[in-house]
Amino acid sequence: MASASDIPLQKVDTESAADVASDAAAPEEPDYPEGGLAAWSVAFGASLLCMSTFGYLISWGTFQEYYELTLLRDRDSSDIAWIGSLQYALTFLPGLPAGRLCDLGYFRATLITSCAILTVANFVIAECKEYWQFVLAQGFLFGFSIGCTYGPCITAVSQWFKVKRPLAFSLSAIGSCIGGIIYPIIFRQMVPEVGFKWTVRTIAFINFVATVVGCMTMKTRLTPPSVLPKMLDLRAFMSPVYTVYVFSALLGMFGLYTPLTYITVGGVVIGVNASFAFYFVAITNAASILGRIGAGALALRYGPINVMSISLVLTALFSYVWPYVTSEGAYIVIIILYGMASGAFITLFAAPVTRMGPAHDTGRRLGMQMTVMAFGALGGPPASGAIHDLHDSFKPVGFFAGSILLGSAVFMALARYIALRRLFGGNI
Repeated sequence: MASASDIPLQKVDTESAADVASDAAAPEEPDYPEGGLAAWSVAFGASLLCMSTFGYLISWGTFQEYYELTLLRDRDSSDIAWIGSLQYALTFLPGLPAGRLCDLGYFRATLITSCAILTVANFVIAECKEYWQFVLAQGFLFGFSIGCTYGPCITAVSQWFKVKRPLAFSLSAIGSCIGGIIYPIIFRQMVPEVGFKWTVRTIAFINFVATVVGCMTMKTRLTPPSVLPKMLDLRAFMSPVYTVYVFSALLGMFGLYTPLTYITVGGVVIGVNASFAFYFVAITNAASILGRIGAGALALRYGPINVMSISLVLTALFSYVWPYVTSEGAYIVIIILYGMASGAFITLFAAPVTRMGPAHDTGRRLGMQMTVMAFGALGGPPASGAIHDLHDSFKPVGFFAGSILLGSAVFMALARYIALRRLFGGNI
């Protein structure tokens, strides 16, 4: 029976000589500290890096609404959504090379380089005026730096925890929620006073300090394999569990960010004052903290796949309901519930893959998953924006996102069934 520590993969016999040599040269599965000052310092550093990367990313709804009303008011909603989509996609697309570099012993060099690019991107965004400039700076450059930073964070945390890995991931991910709370508030309070440029520069300075401290506290503890393995290991996709799970994650990423992208604009549409609607992203991200902490704790008891399956169903439900709410109070309740439910997926999606093979190969397996997920992140918000532009309503947008998320839950449940060979029971 699968346990919370191991998820079975189908054994295949198509190993290359390089992979056989790599597996033979890799160190045996180590003991994990599961705590202590050094381990929790790594989790703290990951939290700071998540704040300066994912925290900025999940604040995109604030930028989307501001750009639609001011700097890019001559562009369609779907055009502006492409900027956010590029960020989401590039958060995952560089996962394979970044993760593999970490597996091969270049953890610190990868982390420092990505944080330097992140800092440059932050300050360049402040100078943008045209649509193509935002696409390049905020879409491509900033998104790429997030992706190259996130892989090392996951790799480092997974080397210090095994049994408590879901909890460590959830605590690290709290940083992204904190960023998602403070950045929209900073943006809303400072733009009327000092303008867009100095508001973004202020956020850039905050991110710079966070990344410096994060780089100082992050470290790995496992010896990399002595034999250079291949970049790709397509044998993993011969495992039904891995393949179905990764497809589920692809669907989840396709639908997850739609409500968060349009949550501010949707509030204004139903009559909420724009000055207050600016805080909806912060409110949603604050609620997500509870969801992420709760998801990590529940995953220790019931397993991450079980927890994510239920959370995806709930997220789909709230995505269906969101566009039909017409009062301010009910709207706030729905976005709080959405934030709590959606936080579980973002916190836990990496946890099952880290247990689907040896520790020294975590970066490669996770990188392949993130590369696939990138296509969902790239297509979701623009597709939703195009649906909105076509129908001039968020109701079909909510139906689209909810249906995709429900499909993700179904395939995640299927991955669970393939692993356990039963419908009920089992911690996975």
